[in-house]
Amino acid sequence: MTDAPGPSTSPSSPPAPGPQPGAAPSYTERLLPGVGGWAAAVGFAVVLGIALWPASHTVATVVGVVAAVAGLAGLWWTSPVVAVHDGELRAGQAHIPVSVLGQVTTLDREAMRVQLGPRLDARAYVCLRAWARTGVHVVLEDPQDPTPYWLVSTRHPQELADALRAAQAAGRPGA
Repeated sequence: MTDAPGPSTSPSSPPAPGPQPGAAPSYTERLLPGVGGWAAAVGFAVVLGIALWPASHTVATVVGVVAAVAGLAGLWWTSPVVAVHDGELRAGQAHIPVSVLGQVTTLDREAMRVQLGPRLDARAYVCLRAWARTGVHVVLEDPQDPTPYWLVSTRHPQELADALRAAQAAGRPGA
């Protein structure tokens, strides 16, 4: 497992839209907050503007707008991306080759709660967002890595699991 960013793509050769014939399987999801998270950011900005209104209407308006933009941008930029591309699983800043991944298990809300509570191994890598209450449990089969498994939040656990299994199959010799 490494935390270094991957190689960037060249702006002169953008990828073609849609799945390519014979291309490796892929999956991408940004774990954005739900409506409540966005509303809370805007609500905070409104309250800030109201608090400053008696001092100056102009200052209150400017501060409220800046706070709303900053809050919404912060929610976007801090939302991790879960992806399966180019033979790697990416969850937030971390990434690992699918060749060292073992069993992939989808988790519903209750199974995710159990995995995060009584069954959680302190050595596990966890990419969690409270608003994505389902996820996948991915066993690592790398003897060099002390991490026993990854626990990754996703709103689409079956699609992520399918993409991981397809990437694993595509990476095997003779596939």
